[in-house]
Amino acid sequence: MQDSSVQFEIHPSSGVPIYRQIMDQVQAMIGSGRLASGDLLPSVRQLGADLEVNMMTVSKAYARLEADGILERVRGKGMRVKQRESGGRVKDRQQELKPLVDPMITRAQQLGLTDEQIIAVVKSVLRERRS
Repeated sequence: MQDSSVQFEIHPSSGVPIYRQIMDQVQAMIGSGRLASGDLLPSVRQLGADLEVNMMTVSKAYARLEADGILERVRGKGMRVKQRESGGRVKDRQQELKPLVDPMITRAQQLGLTDEQIIAVVKSVLRERRS
């Protein structure tokens, strides 16, 4: 079933292509358990409208996720999360974050921030997201 609490967030100025942001978020939601095997994703039209992006961008993300074996097309219903072989362990999910965190830490160090100041920024962003 489609989970209405699943939300996508796009940052057009991030330098990461929008289709890639969608792909990364779907994979993260699956890894965290927010999306489970059999869950339907929003339709291409609906997600495009919600994110205010071209439907072809959403379609490209879904098609690539389908080609990677993460999603499957269900005739008349759209795309759903494909059955996974194994559950995403916390250690595996943490490992997936390392390539994303490394450039952030480099930038923070270039700005002259200490480890404690970097951690404070991360905690602040987490608090804001929970609000």
